[in-house]
Amino acid sequence: MTTTTEAGCVLSDLRVALTGSDVDVVDEISIELRPGEVVGLVGESGSGKTTAGTALLGYARHGAVIERGTLLFEGQDVLALPWERVREIRGRKIAYVPQDPGAALNPAIRIGRQIVELLELHGIGTPAERLDGARAGLREVGLPDDDEFLARYPHQLSGGQVQRVALAMAFLPRPKVLVLDEPTTGLDVTTQGMVLRTMAALCRSYRVAALYVTHDLAVVANIADRVAVMYAGRIIELGSRERMFSQPAHPYTRALLDAIPHLGHARALTGIPGSTPGPGRRPSGCRFHDRCEYVQDRCAQVDPPDVEVGPDHAAKCVRIGEIGHWDIDRGNVADTDPAKKRDIILTVEDLRVSYGRKEVVHGVGFDVGKAEVVALVGESGSGKTTISRCVGGLHAQWSGELTFEGRPLGKGSRARSVEDRKRIQYIFQNPYLSLNPRRTIAQIVARPMELFGIAKGKAARDRVVELLDAVALGPGVLELRTDRLSGGERQRVAIARALAAEPDLLVCDEITSALDVSVQGSIVALLEELRQTRGISMLFVTHDLALVRSIAARVQVLHAGAVVESGFVVEVLDSPQQEYTKRLIGNSPTVG
Repeated sequence: MTTTTEAGCVLSDLRVALTGSDVDVVDEISIELRPGEVVGLVGESGSGKTTAGTALLGYARHGAVIERGTLLFEGQDVLALPWERVREIRGRKIAYVPQDPGAALNPAIRIGRQIVELLELHGIGTPAERLDGARAGLREVGLPDDDEFLARYPHQLSGGQVQRVALAMAFLPRPKVLVLDEPTTGLDVTTQGMVLRTMAALCRSYRVAALYVTHDLAVVANIADRVAVMYAGRIIELGSRERMFSQPAHPYTRALLDAIPHLGHARALTGIPGSTPGPGRRPSGCRFHDRCEYVQDRCAQVDPPDVEVGPDHAAKCVRIGEIGHWDIDRGNVADTDPAKKRDIILTVEDLRVSYGRKEVVHGVGFDVGKAEVVALVGESGSGKTTISRCVGGLHAQWSGELTFEGRPLGKGSRARSVEDRKRIQYIFQNPYLSLNPRRTIAQIVARPMELFGIAKGKAARDRVVELLDAVALGPGVLELRTDRLSGGERQRVAIARALAAEPDLLVCDEITSALDVSVQGSIVALLEELRQTRGISMLFVTHDLALVRSIAARVQVLHAGAVVESGFVVEVLDSPQQEYTKRLIGNSPTVG
């Protein structure tokens, strides 16, 4: 999927395979990057996005090899060059910003020294010019350029500052091509907006051809000029941003867009059944056919060619033109009615939390109704997780009053009754750390039933199967351990474990922040079903305001440990009163 326009670089017919086998990781990847343009590369985890992105640097991770393809850059094929020549190009002419820049920076070396060393490595300037260049690079990304900041270590910077240092280092050698690998995952909306604006402005100012790898389609809708959608190792649709978000042709692209929450409308979010097949497990014919709602028999037999859908827009599907038009507003539903009567289950009054002598939560108060979702939103450091941990019994050093169905809650889980511990369950942000890797899924989910005397033996086993079915996993994972599951599957196990205690209140701490949009959609749909069918209440911590619109009835906006605005979601998001809330909304990426 390329054109003949003059480009910063052109990647053609790339194939990366597992070492010593004919199993492809990515195949038939062709994409053109044009000067001053940002191309978004999107798709679910396991689709091959990062593999395709790092191939632009002539690199394949351990266990894989670039088997075929050309990368034309400045009149030469980078993939055919000896490694010594490729190393000269990497970083200086083709740069890379990793998903976790904190891991890429040396924790033992000061920021200023690391930037100067980068310029030394590429032989750029004199010592004095390098220091001046380091200061100028920091200014370009909106960071201080004084001696105090240059003398800091990476751990002394916030996540957004570390990300902008990585951007400054990538742009300083004035590269022609830039690969950004999920650079804003996990950042709050204000920091994310700042990083994205900086990146886009630098790309356009210096005519850099950028590939932005992400699973966040809302971000791509705001910064990309063109969008390439990957699935199971192939680019299955490529077109301009406008066409991709208004006239998507491939069923997979449409399914991804159906899973995106919108800031301006509540939506009934949906996931995509099944999961992305990994290398060696990909079906014949169209690789998406076993998950596609438009599938026909021929889809499993015919390897679809590129079909021109419109100007500079192509897709791999044999049913192009047969599946009708797509409407970006399909899935929109009515907002929660503010006049609906509420039956309060949780009340928080004058909550104050201190770490040492420093008070970090200042007199916070709100309530949660039965079968209601209340969202806590705000920037990183606003106090969202601290408040949620107090409610969940995970933090005991607080003052104020927490009541559950009119009864005071103790400070910390040990000060609470068994019944209260059972009825209030906490779901952590990181399922990789919150599940015991030595236990099977059956043992993990059954554990709350054992602790609270709900069931044991065969009754517990049967209940585990029911819960796994409820979170769309099924009995096939019973004897697996967590290392055999994806991030989204682990989060479903964490939800099943919480449900095993038969709770009345779920405290959800950023449980979808690092998940694919399709997995997020399926988890949100599951939580909504639980709310409606079982009457479960939820305290939902997030920085995603668009998601709040689709999942919550009420919202508490937090800033520096205090509630600055609260109310029904439709009222707060449509008519914000505080400048801070307006800034959060203004920095939130939107679709449509």
